[in-house]
Amino acid sequence: MPIEFFTFDTPNGRKISVALEEMGLPYTVKVVDITKNQQFEPSFLKISPNNKIPAIIDPDGPGGKPISVFESGAILIYLGAKTGKFWPSDLSAQVPVLEWLMFQMGGFGPFPGQVHHFLQVENEADRRYGLERYMKETRRLYAVMERRLGEVPYFAGETISIADFAILGWAWRHERHKVDFSDFPNVGGWYGRMTARPAVAKGLSVPLR
Repeated sequence: MPIEFFTFDTPNGRKISVALEEMGLPYTVKVVDITKNQQFEPSFLKISPNNKIPAIIDPDGPGGKPISVFESGAILIYLGAKTGKFWPSDLSAQVPVLEWLMFQMGGFGPFPGQVHHFLQVENEADRRYGLERYMKETRRLYAVMERRLGEVPYFAGETISIADFAILGWAWRHERHKVDFSDFPNVGGWYGRMTARPAVAKGLSVPLR
């Protein structure tokens, strides 16, 4: 039975659609329209207590029993462990995957997300302050990524991992948070390699709304 994928067309949703495609897992999209506050419906709250997309229900979970998972980072770890793909079995190899996954979850997501928010603020003074603050940090995070990708081809090292899927979800919106890859050529090269993969391209284009 396919995984039920509850989502909307956002960077966090795209992380999971890309991972599902790359891992070759069958899934069905269950659109949760956050523009209509569907994330607050009691039925969704049962599987996502924080009222956030994405979430999944895997009917073939551990022991063959259904399991629900919320939070995109937790979903990526679960899917990687389930399939053995893009998630190393060796603990020492897991460390950089987790480091860069947490980098995304704690920074390269929340800060560009604030840029998206303040771009829509009508009051000029409020907009200017917010954009100056959050764009500065967003560009600092891009600089961290740029340095890392000058050392290795993918964030956890020589091979693609779930950390790349997580970061890709937000890099996918680089134009929206006013970042030009000409300023970060290593990131641009990585982005090109990732989006050239057929499964990634499908995951970025599958309808999520």
